[in-house]
Amino acid sequence: MNAWLDGAPLSAADWRLAALALAVGYLFGSVPFGVLLTRLTGAGDLRRIGSGNIGATNVLRTGRKGLAAATLLGDALKGTAAVLAAAPFGLLPALAAAAGAFLGHLYPVWLKGRGGKGVATFLGCLLGLEPLAALVFALVWLGVAFASRYSSLAALVASVASPAALFLLGAPATAWLFLLLALLLWWRHRDNIRRLAAGTENRIGEKRRHGGK
Repeated sequence: MNAWLDGAPLSAADWRLAALALAVGYLFGSVPFGVLLTRLTGAGDLRRIGSGNIGATNVLRTGRKGLAAATLLGDALKGTAAVLAAAPFGLLPALAAAAGAFLGHLYPVWLKGRGGKGVATFLGCLLGLEPLAALVFALVWLGVAFASRYSSLAALVASVASPAALFLLGAPATAWLFLLLALLLWWRHRDNIRRLAAGTENRIGEKRRHGGK
């Protein structure tokens, strides 16, 4: 199954397996942990709270730090689980599952395509494929967040550092995938980028303003 890395053509069976992994990964990724957890704990409809985003940052605006941590963990591990479920069948299905999980979080079928921004799921997929690159992501995120106090900026920089780390680790196929996922992540953060440029983006620990992340 991994012979394609050396230029061997993929068979019809290979393509079917990759397509199946993509679909299963999408179903994993489309589970909206933030929405489910806030509803189950009586915190309300997350899409009507704060920015309306379904990620952990917005869950934190409910005042429930434990709930936000659980959302972060769930959104990350669904990406890891999708990758690990497909990995025994080869690298291509694992990459397809990672792509599916990321797309599922961004555009979940259950929420009519209105998903999150993908940071935790990006990290979770990375963890399943290349743990060292996931460590690079985490360290870069922490460094930028500590220095700037901008969560969004930290995510943007870390997402770019990840493909670079993957190339250095000798995983070019994975690096190209995560370069594409990073571009999608930047697109989903386009409003944050505008606010960063304007100096109106919310800092970590700062009261939300101007419809922040």
